[in-house]
Amino acid sequence: MKKVSLAAQYRPQNFAEVAGQDLVKTVLSRAAAEDRVAPAYLFSGTRGVGKTTLARIFAKTLNCQNAPTGDPCNQCEQCRKVTQGIHVDVAEIDGASNNSVEDARALRENIGYAPMEGRYKIFIIDEAHMLSRSAFNALLKTLEEPPARVVFILATTEAHKFPATIISRCQHFIFKHLAEADIVAHLTRVLQSEKATYEEEAVRLIARRANGSVRDGMSLLDQALALGTDLSATSTRAVLGLAGQDMLTGMLDALAAQDCGALVTLLRSLLNQGVDISFFLREFAWLWRTLFLLREGREAILPALDLTEDDACLWLSQASRFSAAHLHAAWQMTLDAQRRIAQTPEPSAALELLLVNIAMLPRLLPLSQFDTATEAQSASAPSHSENTTSAAPQSTSAPVRTPPPSAFRAASAATTAPEQDAPPAAMSQTDSAPRTSRAPARRKTATAQDSEGEKEESDPASSSDPSHTQADIASIPAPSLADAGGADADAPPATPWTAFCAYCASARTEADTLPPQPLLKQLCATLTEHECHLSCTSSTQYTQLNKCKSSLERLLRDFHHNDMTLRISNNSTPHKSESQHIKEFAQKEELQPCLKILHASITRCTPLKSSPKQK
Repeated sequence: MKKVSLAAQYRPQNFAEVAGQDLVKTVLSRAAAEDRVAPAYLFSGTRGVGKTTLARIFAKTLNCQNAPTGDPCNQCEQCRKVTQGIHVDVAEIDGASNNSVEDARALRENIGYAPMEGRYKIFIIDEAHMLSRSAFNALLKTLEEPPARVVFILATTEAHKFPATIISRCQHFIFKHLAEADIVAHLTRVLQSEKATYEEEAVRLIARRANGSVRDGMSLLDQALALGTDLSATSTRAVLGLAGQDMLTGMLDALAAQDCGALVTLLRSLLNQGVDISFFLREFAWLWRTLFLLREGREAILPALDLTEDDACLWLSQASRFSAAHLHAAWQMTLDAQRRIAQTPEPSAALELLLVNIAMLPRLLPLSQFDTATEAQSASAPSHSENTTSAAPQSTSAPVRTPPPSAFRAASAATTAPEQDAPPAAMSQTDSAPRTSRAPARRKTATAQDSEGEKEESDPASSSDPSHTQADIASIPAPSLADAGGADADAPPATPWTAFCAYCASARTEADTLPPQPLLKQLCATLTEHECHLSCTSSTQYTQLNKCKSSLERLLRDFHHNDMTLRISNNSTPHKSESQHIKEFAQKEELQPCLKILHASITRCTPLKSSPKQK
C-alpha cells in the first residue's frame, strides 16, 4: 500500500489545528459564524504556511450542516465531502494550467448556477498569479459583484504580480512565516501521534531548517524518519546534510587560533559530506549571533536564546575566546555573504574566503587599536561640543579680545627667522604665501615656543604695553584658528591679515556690518605700525568696504591695541568699450605694416582678464 506523506496525513481539519496565522483564523471563523462572508478573498504568503489549508477549512465551515458556525464539525456529509475533495459545490482550480481567458469565461458561466448541495458555491484558485492579464480582466466584474452564495478564494505566493484592480476587490490576508517555536510544537504533536522517540535538538534542527514553512518541516521530518522511528540529532544532520556540532566547535577552535590550514581541512571535510552550504551559512550566522549575545549578556540572556543546558555551557565557553568586536564583525560578514555565496558560480571558494577573512580579522583590522581610537574620539567629543557652545554666546554679547601681539612674539620669532632680512614694513597676503617645504619646520618651531608665549601673555606689563613697534605687528605668527574658524592643524602658517580675519569672525557683534569672510581673505592688505591699507581690485569690493569702514577700524584697534587707521583704495581698471579697445590696439606699431600692406582691419578686441599676480 502506498504510504501517505506526513504533510497530507496530518493536514489540519479545523481552525484550531492550524499552526500560527492566529489573526487570519480569527477573522475567517468570525465571518463564518456571523454569516458575513465577503465575495472574494486573497491569501498571499510563502509556501507551506497554510493558505490552501485554511481555504479548505473555510469552505467546510461555510457548507457545514451546522452552519452558521465558527468551526466545521468534520462529521457531517458536507464536511466529509470537502475533506475528500468530491464536493460538487467546492472547486479547486490550478491557476497555472487554467490561466487563459477561455478558462475565465467558462468559470464565469458556471458561477451563474445556484449551489446544488451546500450553502455556498466556493472556487479556490491556487497559484492565482499565473493567470493571464486577459483572464484577470475577465474576472473583474465577477469578483466585484458575484451571484449570491458564491465565494472566490485566491491563493498565491507572489501577490506583487496581481493587478491593483483585482486586489482592490478582495479581502487581502498576508500569511506570515511561522516562528520556530510554532513549528517545533506542530512537529512534536505529529511525532507523538506517530509514537516515535525523538530528541528535542533534532526537532529544533528540523524547525530551523524549515525556515518558517510548516510543509517544509513536515517533509524534512518525513525524510529524517526514513531511517527508523527514532529521531536523533546525529541521524537528522546526516540525512539532511547538515553540519554537526563537533564541526562547528572545530571551526571555532581554528578561527580562534587563526589556523587557516585547519580551516581549509575542515571545510573540505564539510563539503565531502554533502552539506547544504546555504543552510550552513544560516546556522553559522545564528552561531555568531548566539556567541555575541552570550559574550555581552552572559547568563541573563539565556532565556531569550532558548538553549539547552549543555548548549548554553558550550557556547558560553566559546564566546569568551573572542572579543565582542570580533564576534560582531564575524556576524555581520556572515550575513552579508549569504546571498553572495549562494549566487556565485564557486560557492565553496567563496565560503573558504569568508572563513579565512574571519580568522584573519584581528590582523586585517587591529581591533584593539580601533577600540582605543574610538574611546579617545568619544572622550574628546563632549569637550569639543562644550567649546562650541561656550564660544557661541561670546559672539552675541561682547567682542572677544585676542591676546596682544606680544603674546605671539616668541612663537613668531622662530616662524619668521628665515625671513628677518626682508623689511617688515609691508606684508600683503598674496606676497606672504608660505613655501610647502618650509611649512612643517615653522609649525614645529612655533609649537616648541608655546610655553614661552604663554608666560608673556600672563605678564601684566607686556599685556598692557600699548607701544608696539612695526616689527611687533609684522611678526604676528600664524595663530591656531580652531576657536575662530576651525582651521586644519596641518594648514600652512597664516599671515597677520588672516589672523585679523579670524578675529573678525569671532569678535563681530550684531551691530557690526562686516563684509563676508571670503571677501576679507581675498583682499590685498598692507599693515604698518599705525595704518592698514586695503587695495580693492573691483568697484564692488570698494563699495562694500566703504560701507563697513567704521566697524573694520574699530576691530583693527581692538586687535592691535593702538590707534590704527584704515585706508581703502580702488585699483580696479576702468571699463573701456569695445571701440576704445579697437582704437587703442590699432595704434600698436607692430601692427602698422599689416594694416597698410594687407589692408587688414580690426573688428573685435576684448581685454585680457588677468589676475593681480599677472599684472
